[in-house]
Amino acid sequence: MTATGARSPAGDSPPPELVARFKEALERLSPYWPDRGKLGLAVSGGPDSLALLLLAEAGIPQQFEVATVDHGLRPSSAHECAFVAEVCAARGIPCAILKVEVGPGNVQANARVARYAALGHWADNLSFPAVVTAHHADDQAETFLMRLNRGSGLAGLVGIREQEWMHPFRTSFVRPLLNVRRSDLGEVVAGSGLEAVSDPSNVDERFDRVRVRRFLEESDWLDPIAIARSAQLLGEVRRDIQHIALEEWESRVIEDAEGFRYVPRCGARSVEIEIVSAIIERMNGKVPRSEVARLLDRMETGESGNVGGVLATVEGQEWVFRPEPPRRGV
Repeated sequence: MTATGARSPAGDSPPPELVARFKEALERLSPYWPDRGKLGLAVSGGPDSLALLLLAEAGIPQQFEVATVDHGLRPSSAHECAFVAEVCAARGIPCAILKVEVGPGNVQANARVARYAALGHWADNLSFPAVVTAHHADDQAETFLMRLNRGSGLAGLVGIREQEWMHPFRTSFVRPLLNVRRSDLGEVVAGSGLEAVSDPSNVDERFDRVRVRRFLEESDWLDPIAIARSAQLLGEVRRDIQHIALEEWESRVIEDAEGFRYVPRCGARSVEIEIVSAIIERMNGKVPRSEVARLLDRMETGESGNVGGVLATVEGQEWVFRPEPPRRGV
């Protein structure tokens, strides 16, 4: 893990074709970068995010700043962040080190929440319209297969979104490398003269993602780019459904003093799931869409149900949603 100065004498610039693809992806995401102001880059020091840094240096010089997050989960984490800061300093790129605390429980999930919160606050404070992350096609393929194996519905199979808003931040998170292979990014770093950080969790087979990654590596008949493309197409379908759900909300959902009333369209199951999920969330509940689907199974036979602190009943043609009443003591 070494930095070799602004540019190692033996270091090569990223391949022009890959730089062009990176810039094209950013251009496609330009609605989330409307004024062409500075972007934020999330860089951990691993090979993927180092490649992102090098591509941004070649493709959009002086149009970004870097943040690296110190989770404090490993003794080497502070040194890894210092390495990123050193690489950036050698190139004249501003770099912030963001320290976070990760709560107990699911360490990987909690670390992700803490990381995005820190990046969101950092970007908002600097008025950056977007934070760029280094998620790539192999990440997308792994996510797709993991969720397919869990029986996920459309929302889950979309996988890693190319653009995502995360409440309560004004900034958007964008991923312009979802059509790029991990191996291509590794070659960018290898040609730069830099040695990337190695995260032991990336080879720890206690994690589902690592086992799926190993399966993909050993299955040369599976194409991560094609799998990522399928996830992208499913994302387009989901956006269409959300658009229809918005129109349905405006014409068929009524909010009153007690909750919501909804007159569903017969057979539009995916739209109904979106509508009911939105109603429950607005009533301060948030549940997986699989639970919403089970609730709809009951309501379509005229039964009531409770989910996420919401009582759903059927009154004629209307589905009625009210806060779940307090339970009586025994």
